[in-house]
Amino acid sequence: MKDIAEKAGVSTALVSYVLNGKEKESRVGEEMARKIKIIARELNYQPNHVAKSLRSGKTHTLGLIIADISNPFFANIARVVEDEAKRSGYTVIIGSCDENADKSWDLLNVLINRQVDGFIIVSCEGSEKQVLYLKEKNIPFVLLDRHFPDIQTDFVATNNYKASYDATTHLIKGGYERIGLFAYKSDMYHMKERIRGYQHALRDNQLQFEADWLKEIRFENLEQEVKRAIDEVTSCQKIEALVFATYGLAINGLKYLNELRLRVPSDLAIVSFGQAEGFDLYYCPITYMRQPLEVLGKTAVQYLLDKLANPEEGMKQILMEAKLIARESSVAKSQVELIK
Repeated sequence: MKDIAEKAGVSTALVSYVLNGKEKESRVGEEMARKIKIIARELNYQPNHVAKSLRSGKTHTLGLIIADISNPFFANIARVVEDEAKRSGYTVIIGSCDENADKSWDLLNVLINRQVDGFIIVSCEGSEKQVLYLKEKNIPFVLLDRHFPDIQTDFVATNNYKASYDATTHLIKGGYERIGLFAYKSDMYHMKERIRGYQHALRDNQLQFEADWLKEIRFENLEQEVKRAIDEVTSCQKIEALVFATYGLAINGLKYLNELRLRVPSDLAIVSFGQAEGFDLYYCPITYMRQPLEVLGKTAVQYLLDKLANPEEGMKQILMEAKLIARESSVAKSQVELIK
């Protein structure tokens, strides 16, 4: 900054005003401000963010903890959060906890030590104490996609009950009656809501729910348990349609259906949560529930920035609707013979 001042023939204070965007309130002339910025570029001036954060008490960084970076939904939402934060001058540090509460706690502590200004968190099972810790320490945060109904927090999420209800109802309207659901074995609220929506859609359409139509898969043993579950639900033609509660379950399930040479939708109609290129590349385009990931990510960032600007601002909670994208994997039973 001193070098810039010497070259421009002005004081370092004047340079500081310009480089911090305060030239107007400091009444620096436009021509001089332009000259200082040109010299700064020529000298490759880089601000000292550490010193700046010590003065302001802010680092202009946000911590984003997501559940599983290998899931395209979370990878895409991370990009949305990063881009939206950048527009407001914030850098995002991203970590994936791989659906593991211990790893989530480690990430949280690392980011707190990095003095991030606030958090956006896709919670995993068993992380309730972490959320309570942030509340106790008055560290600003917003929960994204998942929340805990017993803990009052800011959150931005999908209406998972209705999304699952709509997915199941779509299959019922297509003439399917024996409909299964693959979900994760989890106490997380969003997964319980997807199961509840599925069960209520069957009930409201006078279809009897069978316990063995619902398969709850452990995340840590995903591939093996999906295979076992498909073997169980397809033996003796127990089910004729299947809802996958996550993209990861769907991809593993579709791979195994291929191994078994079972055809979609002639042997089994499919609807899944999540959107990704994998559904377009499959020989039969997959029907899916499109979650509003861009709006989810942008809203989470805006809620957090609002909290940073005004810590006393009231709590914000919003549920957004998913949209069914109907494609060949779930065509009506009456049309399956035509596809064959």
